[in-house]
Amino acid sequence: MQTIDDITADFELLDDWEDRYRYLIELGRALAPMPEGTVNDANKVPGCVSQVWLVSEADDARPPHLQFRGESDAHIVRGLVAIALALFSGRSAPEIMATDAEAAFARLGLQEHLTPQRSNGLRSMVNRIKADAEAALAAAA
Repeated sequence: MQTIDDITADFELLDDWEDRYRYLIELGRALAPMPEGTVNDANKVPGCVSQVWLVSEADDARPPHLQFRGESDAHIVRGLVAIALALFSGRSAPEIMATDAEAAFARLGLQEHLTPQRSNGLRSMVNRIKADAEAALAAAA
């Protein structure tokens, strides 16, 4: 999986938003498939117009680090899932909670080029990821 810095650098090379949308779709296609049986109502992210599912796994480190997997039924949204995973997956719970996702997405220029529904869905994904990090931190205490 690419890092958020790699994705940001690639976005800067693409001048045209049509090319950026194609790149988003490519990022989504490169996502690893979700484990069998995890695309279900329990893992569905509320607040997304397209269907989005997220699962997280925390390790036993202190503080715990979380790995995320995600899926969507829409191509561009699947790319947004890939960006969110690049931003958060593999980080410690405190790092996740302190990450300014809005600033990262602003560097990519996403706010100006996403529909309000997709922006709300992206915010819902971030809220879910941060809630999972908070729960992992509480469970480790």
